[in-house]
Amino acid sequence: MGRADAMKSSTQHRIRLGGRVVDYRIVRSKAAKRLHVRVGPDGVEVVQPISRNGQDVSEFLAANARWIVEQLERAERLRRVRRAARPAAGEIPFRGESTRIRVRTTPSRAMGNAVRLVDGEIVVSRGAGSRTPVGRSLEAWLRREARRGIETHLEAITARLGRCPERVYVMGQRTKWGNCSSRRNLSFNWRLVLAPDHVLRYLVTHEAVHLAIPDHSAKFWLTVQSLCRDSERARQWLSRHQAQLQQVNLATVLEGARH
Repeated sequence: MGRADAMKSSTQHRIRLGGRVVDYRIVRSKAAKRLHVRVGPDGVEVVQPISRNGQDVSEFLAANARWIVEQLERAERLRRVRRAARPAAGEIPFRGESTRIRVRTTPSRAMGNAVRLVDGEIVVSRGAGSRTPVGRSLEAWLRREARRGIETHLEAITARLGRCPERVYVMGQRTKWGNCSSRRNLSFNWRLVLAPDHVLRYLVTHEAVHLAIPDHSAKFWLTVQSLCRDSERARQWLSRHQAQLQQVNLATVLEGARH
């Protein structure tokens, strides 16, 4: 039974765990061999083999009450952090700082748009004769800034590794931050430029080390840590903020930009 079918047969329940009332849903599965629980943004979900009964589920949840409550509290903290960190209208995170976008139209009949960082603001100068959407120009500039930072870090790291990539791509992946292909090509998400520099440096280090160590063995992680001392701090930052970065919509940001 596929997940879509399983969700149709799910049922909602409630239980008291660790002094709090917890709503959860049970998804009955023919494929599952044992009870297991997931705690995520959508709440608590218990996958129940069809051979197990409701009493088994209650006992299973009670036995794992401490872990479930801890995960729920963690999810709540992350939601609060993300709400508090959401930039105001007309702003985007840029290198880890909330940065104002200002759009202005140049008086001349310039055929192109220009983007610059001026006094802590990103200024988009729209040519009166330009047919290029402002959002496209802004994204192109952010991609160039991302590439500049990526290549700066990559040069230092590959020199220490003694390994170089065939090609380096800066792309617009929706879920991945970076990748090292079997052809030794590295690709990175341009949205890394929205994150603090130590996060970009960690992701560049992570993918560059794959040029030497293709797996995620203990040797791989030790090498990453030796090249990037901020690895753990960067991973924690990403776990808190990656959804915020992935949801940045430049068109929406520009609607609230100062003119």
